[in-house]
Amino acid sequence: MSPAVRALVLAALLVLSRDWGCAQAAGTGGARKPSVVLILADDQDVCLGGMIPLKKTSALIAEMGISFSNAYVPSALCCPSRASILTGKYPHNHHVVNNTLEGNCSSKSWQKIQEPYTFPAVLKSMCGYQTFFAGKYLNEYGAEDAGGIGHVPPGWSFWYALEKNSKYYNYTLSINGKARRHGENYSADYLTDVLANMSLDFLEYKSNFEPFFMMISTPAPHSPWIPAPQYKKSFQNVSAPRNGNFNIHGKDKHWLIRQAKTPMTNSSIQFLDDAFRKRWQTLLSVDDLIEKLVKKLELLGELDNTYIFYTSDNGFHTGQFSLPIDKRQLYEFDIKVPLLVRGPGIKPNQTNKMLVANIDLGPTILDIAGFDLNKTQMDGMSLLPLLRGDKNVTWRSDVLIEYQGEGHNSSDPTCPALGPGVTHCFPDCVCEDAYNNTYACVRTLSASWDLQYCEFDDREVFVEVYNLTADPHQLTNIAKTIDQEILEKMNYRLMMLQSCSGATCRTPGVFDPGYRFDPRLMFSHGIWAHRLSTQSL
Repeated sequence: MSPAVRALVLAALLVLSRDWGCAQAAGTGGARKPSVVLILADDQDVCLGGMIPLKKTSALIAEMGISFSNAYVPSALCCPSRASILTGKYPHNHHVVNNTLEGNCSSKSWQKIQEPYTFPAVLKSMCGYQTFFAGKYLNEYGAEDAGGIGHVPPGWSFWYALEKNSKYYNYTLSINGKARRHGENYSADYLTDVLANMSLDFLEYKSNFEPFFMMISTPAPHSPWIPAPQYKKSFQNVSAPRNGNFNIHGKDKHWLIRQAKTPMTNSSIQFLDDAFRKRWQTLLSVDDLIEKLVKKLELLGELDNTYIFYTSDNGFHTGQFSLPIDKRQLYEFDIKVPLLVRGPGIKPNQTNKMLVANIDLGPTILDIAGFDLNKTQMDGMSLLPLLRGDKNVTWRSDVLIEYQGEGHNSSDPTCPALGPGVTHCFPDCVCEDAYNNTYACVRTLSASWDLQYCEFDDREVFVEVYNLTADPHQLTNIAKTIDQEILEKMNYRLMMLQSCSGATCRTPGVFDPGYRFDPRLMFSHGIWAHRLSTQSL
């Protein structure tokens, strides 16, 4: 036996004898563990009809499995939300606060402290999964100050990551750390289709002896909203929904919302209608990708043993409260996302109303792999009991939403009147973000309450509270009229969640039977601390 062959045999024996740290998945009877596919859209809303263009996706995933009607992101911005998916943690625990290197987006600090412990890293190192990534990773991935595209995060067997933010043409991919430049030829370069082809190739040539995890992160429907040529004439008669909070002044809201011009100009409305239409057009290619993927899994005999998740990193708005287009805000249209799952043991055509969040994806996928979740530091919960339809499941009644606003130190040229500290401004002098657009919320959903409580970290220490049962469009801020005891309890709950970690993020909420409230502690945080300090001056 040659030295080379001997080395290969020893390596194979090492793999076969290794204790991966993952138990055999329940009900598999010793068969190979289930595989998992996670498809992540970019900026896809659910409140404004974002799933309507995805007819094939709905048929192949939602109708064959389960749709979560109350799925949220802990931060309505790409990089913090994606970091929450990968780590299973709230932003205050993974410390990615915005889309910049300074905000820890794919920074060296993130790479050193968080990346080694993401759920794909655990799947690969501890559970024996072959792992595949294709598409947008984090907004600053590939930055020269953070290792460039030569950096391949731990946990990925196959790495095909987009440099920086979403594009459809003229982009660079990191192919396992080597740069590959793409141009503007549709058949060779349109990114959504390139991701589809890479995914199909992986499925064709992967090992059949190990389970696999795939994460496919599409650019759609993120700007610059370039549809495939065959879809450029689709949805010609579609415009942004004129729902209850469209082109409405955000009275009794944070100053950033109040500064929006109402009514919007015709040019602003035309712009957002055009953007809305193009967003839907780009999603048609995602629909094609999912159809090809499901057909390939079926052809290879993998479909029945594969969980498929479909979701988005955040929602989006087009004209709500007269804000033209963006995300980042605390309202349902920005923080609520689609979440569809099909897979072994999941009954078809289900809708689940439980309160879930993208911090639950990592724990769920590790649970599917048989990993002991007590060995993680994740804040989220495994969805597996909900997917299986287990009876008498004890579930959470609230989640934390937190966002740190971004701004420029100089005035925006399109809106000099507002001065420094704002960003993402439109020609009509409407700005979508600011330094003091920094807030934290408790989103509560219980048998008796559908409530959102938010505090801003600004000079006003502004508070917004919404009863979504009576006011689903969040038109009326009831902070000054809601029962004082509830307000105090929500303030205290927010304090607890903002300092939570791991299991303490899953303690009973305000309206749960096991909730405990000590009013003496509420003065250490937020609006109540501010009022106490001002009263003592």
